[in-house]
Amino acid sequence: MKIHFSILPAAAMLLVTNVLAQPAAGGGEPSLAFKLTPAFYRISDGNNAADLNLRADYGDNVGWIGYYRDRLGFQQARAGYERHVDLDAARLVLSVQVASHGFLGGSANAEIGGDTFAIVGFGRTNLRDYYNLNFDPNDAITLGIGTRAISNTVLSLFMVKDDRLGTGQRVTHLIARRRFAEKQRFTIDLSYKSGRNTAGDDVEGSGIAVTYDYAPWFVRVAYDPYVNFSANRMTLFALCRRF
Repeated sequence: MKIHFSILPAAAMLLVTNVLAQPAAGGGEPSLAFKLTPAFYRISDGNNAADLNLRADYGDNVGWIGYYRDRLGFQQARAGYERHVDLDAARLVLSVQVASHGFLGGSANAEIGGDTFAIVGFGRTNLRDYYNLNFDPNDAITLGIGTRAISNTVLSLFMVKDDRLGTGQRVTHLIARRRFAEKQRFTIDLSYKSGRNTAGDDVEGSGIAVTYDYAPWFVRVAYDPYVNFSANRMTLFALCRRF
């Protein structure tokens, strides 16, 4: 399914759909680490899709390349860069992404505070064709709160809201991350969306994503009853290898 902007770009979409990144650890020389993630999207209209993403982390710098293709033949290559900036009282994530079909997007997101923090973000694109792999509006603002006050746990509640196209699209996320051991982590993301699709019809529904990390692997399964505010149900299966 190709999205022609009313609902916007990808995980690279660049807003906080998975919680802002943790501050970079201080001291020592940074090392280069990679994460390879193949994913399969099962869509209820039969237009299933596959995606492959390679991410590289080096200290406060993150880069990625990816490729998406669906059953009907729509395909898109992408590349992006992300910079993490720690300002003590605030942690910023600045991102930019380009993709084939002329797409360009960027965002700025921040955590403000200590163990309990505010989440704010702003994103813009050039409204060119892009398949949205994070399923939130990207020409949008993000507002929310989060906390690390519970040991080995991060909780966040935030809303991503279209502030450009007049669709009324908004997606609220409640995310809990819990580390059980040095190499194990469990994440659950409950979401609720409402707004109008490209045809002007009202859409409303809830989704869920579950991720289990057992380093260096993680697996993710997600379900969205109105993927990208369409009439289609989506089930996502992803497997990641860090190296």
